[in-house]
Amino acid sequence: MASVLSSPALKQLVERSRHLGADRSVCNWGGGNTSAKAEEYDFRGRVARVLWVKGSGSDLATCTEESFTGLYLDDLLPLLEREQMSDAEMVTYLGHCFFDPGRPRPSIETLLHAFLPFTHIDHTHADATNYFACASNGEQLARECFGEDLLWLPYRRPGFGLAREVALAVRAKPEARLVLLARHGLITWGKTDEECYTSTCATIARARDFVEGRIQQTNHAFFGGLRVPVLPQEERHSVAAQIAPVLRGLISTDKPQILRFEDDEAVLSFVSSNDASRLTSIGAACPDHLVHTKPWPLLVEWTPEQGSEALSEAVHIGIATYVARYQAYLEAHRAQDLDPDASTPVFREADAASDPHPRVILIPGVGMFTTGKDMTRADISSQLYHRAIAVMRGAEACGGFISLSNAESYAVEYWPLEQYKLKLAPPDREFARHVVLVTGAGGGIGSAICRRVALDGAHLVVTDIDLVSAEKLANALNQQYGAGRAIALKMDVTNEESVDTAFTQAALAFGGIDIVVNNAGLASSAPITETSLAMWNKNWNVLATGYFLVARAAFQLLQVQGRGGNLVFIASKNALVAGKNAAAYSTAKAAESHLARCLAEEGGQFKIRVNTVNPDAVLSGSRIWDSSWRKGRAVTYGVAPDQLDEVYRKRTTLGVNILPEDIAEAVAFFASLTRSSKSTGNILNVDGGIAAAYPR
Repeated sequence: MASVLSSPALKQLVERSRHLGADRSVCNWGGGNTSAKAEEYDFRGRVARVLWVKGSGSDLATCTEESFTGLYLDDLLPLLEREQMSDAEMVTYLGHCFFDPGRPRPSIETLLHAFLPFTHIDHTHADATNYFACASNGEQLARECFGEDLLWLPYRRPGFGLAREVALAVRAKPEARLVLLARHGLITWGKTDEECYTSTCATIARARDFVEGRIQQTNHAFFGGLRVPVLPQEERHSVAAQIAPVLRGLISTDKPQILRFEDDEAVLSFVSSNDASRLTSIGAACPDHLVHTKPWPLLVEWTPEQGSEALSEAVHIGIATYVARYQAYLEAHRAQDLDPDASTPVFREADAASDPHPRVILIPGVGMFTTGKDMTRADISSQLYHRAIAVMRGAEACGGFISLSNAESYAVEYWPLEQYKLKLAPPDREFARHVVLVTGAGGGIGSAICRRVALDGAHLVVTDIDLVSAEKLANALNQQYGAGRAIALKMDVTNEESVDTAFTQAALAFGGIDIVVNNAGLASSAPITETSLAMWNKNWNVLATGYFLVARAAFQLLQVQGRGGNLVFIASKNALVAGKNAAAYSTAKAAESHLARCLAEEGGQFKIRVNTVNPDAVLSGSRIWDSSWRKGRAVTYGVAPDQLDEVYRKRTTLGVNILPEDIAEAVAFFASLTRSSKSTGNILNVDGGIAAAYPR
C-alpha cells in the first residue's frame, strides 16, 4: 500500500504548482490554487477518490506536499445538488471530509475544484487574463480573443455560490476550455497534469499577445504619459529617505510599520503619469490583493518642483484624507451582510481591528512605499501592487480599468473567514515591527545583541566599520529569520558623513528606526607616561565623539518620526571605577556614560529613553580582547594573557565570567517597551558584582 506522502498525483501537482507560482505575472503571492483528483488508498487500505487541493495560507511558488489538503471527493460531490450553503456551514462540512487529518485548512475555493468534472484544474489570477477581467470592455474582447472556448461569468465573491455557478455553467457548455471570472481570475483544466499546465500557459499567452497587439496598434503612451518628471536616482533616493520617517510616524499611530521603498521603471512610469490620479481611485485589481493593499493606494498630491517641505505637508494632508475616506468606507458598509448564503445575516465584529492607514503610498517622480508588520508583508504588498500596475496597463487598452464596488471590496476585505485566519496568527513578539540599529555589530557583544533582538522579531541595521563582518552577520540573520530582516552598512562612528549616510540608508531600507544601540568600541591599555596623544584621541574619537554623532543622528530621525524611541549605550565598569593603566579608555567611557544621562534628560520631552549597560571583562568572542588590550591588561595584573579569564572571574562577587549574551539580555531589557518603559537615565551593571562599581 503506497503512503499518502508518496502519492504520485500529489508529487506531480506540487511540481506543476511551483512552476506556475514561479511567475508572479501568473500567480500572485498566496493567490490562486491548483488541484488534482486521484485514487488513493485510505486508512483502511481501500481505494478512495481524493481531491488534492492547495490549502489556505500557502503560496504556489514555495508549496510542498504538506501545503495541500486531501478530501474525499465522494463526500464533496453531493453538495452540488444544494442550492445554498453558508461559509460557516461549508467550513464545518469540509472538516468532516479529510482524507489525511492534520492537513491545512481547506481553501474557500475547494468546492470549485471539486465540482468541476476535470482531473486537473488551475485557478490563477494571471495579469494577462485579468486585462479582460478588469476592463470595461473586457467580456467583448475576451470573446474576440478566445471565441467559443470561453465561459465568462460576472463577479461573485468566492465560496459555495461561485463554485456551484461555475460548475453549472461548464455543465451547460461542455465545449468550453476556460472560465474567466469578471474582476477575479482564470480557471483552466486538463485530463492530465501536462495537459492542464499547457492549457494554462497557452491561455495566458493568448491573452497577452492579444492585448499587447492592441497596445501596439494604438501606440498610446503608458498611463497617458508622464505628468511630472522622474527625479534622477540619487535625488529621488534622497527625497525618499527624508520623507520615509515622516510617513512611518504618521501610519504607525497604533503599531509600528515597516516600510519598503521601490522605484523601478514600472513604478515610476505609473506614479508619475497623467492617469495615476484617476486609476488609483478606482479600486483593487484583484480581490486577492485587498488584504495586503486595501481598496486603494495613497497618491500623494505633490510634484518635485514644490520641494521637500511641501512634500512633508502633502504627506500629512494625504494620510489624514486617506484615513477619513477609509473610516467613511467602514462606516458605510458596517451593516452589510457578509455572507448572503447564510440563514441569518453575518456582520463584521464591532471590535475587529481596522487600521485605516494606506498600505501603498505613491509619490510622483520618486517611487512607491509599501507597508507591513514586517519586511515580508511589506514586500508582499509591493509585489501585489506591481501586479496591479500591470493589470491596469492592459485593462486600459481593453476599454478602461474597472474594479469591485466599495461594497464588494468591503465584503472581501472583512470576509469572516479571512478575519478568522488573521486571528489565528500568533501574537507579535517583543521587538516585532521595530527596527534596531547596532553599531560595532560585527564584534562579540554587538553580534550577540543583534541575535537577541532578532530572536524576538526585530529588524536589524547591522553597522560596523568592518563591512565584511557586518555582512556575514546580516546574511546569517536573514537566513534564519527571513529575507530582508537585516541589512549591513559600513559605519565609521568617528566620521560625521559616514554616520549620517548610514542613518539615511536605514530610513530608506525600513522607513526609520526605533532602537539604537551605541556599542562600537575599542580599548587601549598603557601607563599615563606611555599614553600617546594619538592613543588618547583614538579612544575619545570612538567612545565619546562617536557616541555623540550616532546619538545625534538617532535623535534627529526619531524626532521626525514623532513616536519616541530608545537609545542604549554600552559603556563599561571603567566608567564608574578608575582603571589602572587605562586613563584614555576609562575617561572616555566616563564621558560616554554622562552623555547618556544628559541625553536622557533632553530626550524625555520627545519620549526618547536613554539608558546605559556597563559590562566588565567580556572576553568571549571579543575583538577588543583579541587585540593588544588583553596583553596590556595582563601586564597590569601581572599574569599571563590566558589567565585573565580566571582573574576576572575571581574578582567578582558572584564568581562568574561575563558573556556577550549577558550584555545582550541587559540591552533587551532596556530596549523593551513593556519591561522598562518608564526607565531612562539609568545604568545597569553586568559585571558579576564589582563592589567599587556599586551605584551610590
